[in-house]
Amino acid sequence: MGGKRPAILSAQARRDLAEAAAFIATDNPAAARRLREQVVAAAVRIGAYPRIGVVRPALAPEEVRFLVVPDFPYVIVYRATATPPRILRVLHGARDLQELLRDLLGGA
Repeated sequence: MGGKRPAILSAQARRDLAEAAAFIATDNPAAARRLREQVVAAAVRIGAYPRIGVVRPALAPEEVRFLVVPDFPYVIVYRATATPPRILRVLHGARDLQELLRDLLGGA
């Protein structure tokens, strides 16, 4: 993958991932480990290919992209223009993303 550095998880993204993994681990510790592994793998992919995620103009400016975590209902929200890219949040897709991203992205 071109020797690019993996995307960096912000402190909030690390908290999001820890909370999600802890919740999943209460019923399925193996699935919680897989979630963490999938997010790490996604960070590597994002680092190599920052434009891999989709733009969602209704939610965020173009430099912020969204990537679904394979096999899980979680979405990685990241800033593609940072070097290396910066993962801002790891959120459950059923949550109100617009509300959760409002403060982060400075929207009203």
